[in-house]
Amino acid sequence: MKLSDLQNGESGIITKVMGRGAFRKRITEMGFVRGKKVLVIKNAPLRDPIEYNIMGYNVSLRHSEASLIEVVTKDEAINLNFESFNGTITEEDLRVSAKVMGRTINVALVGNPNAGKTTLFNFASGSNERVGNYSGVTVDSKEAHFKHKGYLFNITDLPGTYSLTAYTPEEIFVRSFIAESVPDIIINVVDASNLERNLYLTTQLIDMDVKVILALNMYDELERHGDKFDYQSMGKMVGIPIVPTVGSKGKGISELFDTAINVFIDKDKTTRHVHINYGREVEQSVAAIQKLIKNPENSEVTDKYSSRFLSIKLLEKDKHSKKIVSRCVNSTSILETAAREIIRLEANLGEDSETVITDAKYGFIAGAHKETFKAGVHTRRRGTEVIDTFLTHKLFGFPIFIFFMWLMFYSTFTLGHYPMVWIENGVALISNLLRDYMTDGAFKDLLIGGIIDGVGSVIVFLPNILILFFFISVLEDTGYMARAAFIMDKLMHKIGLHGKSFIPLIMGFGCNVPAIMSTRTIENRNNRLLTMLINPFMSCSARLPIYLLIIGAIFPAHPGTVLFAVYLIGISMAIGAALVFKKTLFRSEEVPFVMELPPYRIPTVRSTVKHMWLKGSQYLRKMGGVILVAVILIWALEYYPKNANYTKPYDKLIAEKSAQVNQSSQRITDSLTLEIRTLEVMKASEQQANSYLGRVGKFIEPAIAPLGFDWKMGVSLLSGVAAKEIVVSTLAVLYQAGDDNESLTAKIQTERHSSGSRVGQLVFSPAAAAAFLIFILIYFPCVAVIAAIKKESGSWKWALFTIGYTTGLAWVLAFITFQVGTLFWG
Repeated sequence: MKLSDLQNGESGIITKVMGRGAFRKRITEMGFVRGKKVLVIKNAPLRDPIEYNIMGYNVSLRHSEASLIEVVTKDEAINLNFESFNGTITEEDLRVSAKVMGRTINVALVGNPNAGKTTLFNFASGSNERVGNYSGVTVDSKEAHFKHKGYLFNITDLPGTYSLTAYTPEEIFVRSFIAESVPDIIINVVDASNLERNLYLTTQLIDMDVKVILALNMYDELERHGDKFDYQSMGKMVGIPIVPTVGSKGKGISELFDTAINVFIDKDKTTRHVHINYGREVEQSVAAIQKLIKNPENSEVTDKYSSRFLSIKLLEKDKHSKKIVSRCVNSTSILETAAREIIRLEANLGEDSETVITDAKYGFIAGAHKETFKAGVHTRRRGTEVIDTFLTHKLFGFPIFIFFMWLMFYSTFTLGHYPMVWIENGVALISNLLRDYMTDGAFKDLLIGGIIDGVGSVIVFLPNILILFFFISVLEDTGYMARAAFIMDKLMHKIGLHGKSFIPLIMGFGCNVPAIMSTRTIENRNNRLLTMLINPFMSCSARLPIYLLIIGAIFPAHPGTVLFAVYLIGISMAIGAALVFKKTLFRSEEVPFVMELPPYRIPTVRSTVKHMWLKGSQYLRKMGGVILVAVILIWALEYYPKNANYTKPYDKLIAEKSAQVNQSSQRITDSLTLEIRTLEVMKASEQQANSYLGRVGKFIEPAIAPLGFDWKMGVSLLSGVAAKEIVVSTLAVLYQAGDDNESLTAKIQTERHSSGSRVGQLVFSPAAAAAFLIFILIYFPCVAVIAAIKKESGSWKWALFTIGYTTGLAWVLAFITFQVGTLFWG
């Protein structure tokens, strides 16, 4: 708990003092150290400041200052020492609890994209976060907790960033997290095979005056190249302990967190704060600005941000730093001084001030690197260049890319067919056993006709989902995904997008939600919004079961090709929408294409299997969560009310026919059995049409009839708003798949219209099926996608716009598809 969370009259024992620099020194000198009791006296009328009693005297702190002090209260001590709790908590118990909680270390992982932060995070904490060989995999902070040598580590994996400049959203996010959350230690993960580029971020962490440890990751690659690096000498130069690690194999992880403990308790001999010397002119400007920022009345800002860091950022014309400085009491004076110093610097040095500082940083890095690093022969990079001559070739690049995409979809359908049939047979076996041994009633109908048929109809597609994610995982882990963005940049540029937009679009084949979140890696806001709006056209894995069902039933001759065509249409729609939006809603200046092309790496079996299992388990959890609930709800709406007004006395007619069966010849018996079955189907159809679900379907049927859809298809589309897999479950419930051992595929192939102008015609004619596929491809993304767009765009406006334009476009294109398809297929 934070000291600022305590109410009047409450007390706690200090466990940790966060913050930095002058604040930390001032607050500890006043007695705010671990183990001391603090009592809240009162809040000022406007909340700030707050009066506390410590060590027998009263002292006031601002709310922002108190929020940097952690305390343990009696309630927390009880939870911490529950087994030994005997009804009372003494002050000594609180001090013991404070000592225990004081052994908690908050660590933030910071580093360049593709440096291996998330791999290290996973190995250290046992987590299962996604790892990929391209930038932008981690698009949000991830947290985990684990114990090491008596200390509890709270570790946060932050998005990959090349610097702490306010250029992209993730850069601002990382910088703000470090300043606002005040982690005890920053572990700066650097790629050992690309030190000079990675160390630029390190220089900015040095300017921030925070405790840093350098994890020299992928150290095995450095050694394999024959490079020699005296990392201990480098550590002494920059005042940062450096630990070699191999995150994928767990090497050096224990030593890394041993070092974290030593740094935390101030026992590491390497750790010291150094100033990077930017040259006489720059240092003069920094000193002039820093003097104003260090005004004692600016403690609310300087308690969290280094005054030197802010001074340097102002000279770099950093907009986010200007916002931070605007909170200072003398902000006008600070900003005016910064503007004057920028003019002076640029006049004296003949360079842009930001370039001057960047050059100085790289000069510092080059000097330290030259003294400690000796390069070997880089055969790995040469191997990467050889592969790239084919995969990114101007003639071969596109055909190879299209072939990989086709192979992915073809394999998803063909290889997944066999285990799909096995699961389908297993579901049918369970359904038949229950049908034979359970007594008739509503519960039996719910269990068989609702849960088993509904959930079972979706779970059969699990093998296809796993195969799709296997291919996506391989493409990501090898580094090919970044090449795909590279070869697609010119095409993306033609439609008004950035090459980086291609990766979120490809990720959309897996799931649109993380794909939309990954648009944070796109610097330009307009490009970011545009990528979000067209991302739903990328068919996510949730749509795949619907495609497989309809294509397998109606277009069985060339299923892989039809599936590829559906995905290709989605891509074409995204391109078309991008062209329209770029010329109307999102006109903006071009942004340069700057993206790292990492070396090719062979994916590990562990990583690929983990990715497949993670996605498979998410799919299974969805089966037991939202889909199960939806199936039960749909079954109930379809099952009730039972007192339907039938057009015929079906029960009487069925009873009469059944009585005749035992008295007739075999030929007549077969005819009577068929009549009885027809009457049962007609009764069930009328009951469905008069159910609550049927009434909803009949209400919307006039709007979807021009598309060739009946009310059952309309209801399934409505259910898909929650999650697209539910479309299949809904069809299984409505078509009563499983009755008479007929599969859902067979039901779809034989279902006919029972009313309207198309009575007797197939519901899923080729034209209607094609229109249904187009509608599924384009219309309303699921609720989770809309929520992601709202979150990432910061406005409901774009979320609601996505709902409207995708659904409207889906109706128009499905209408055209059905009308044109009817001319060809009849």
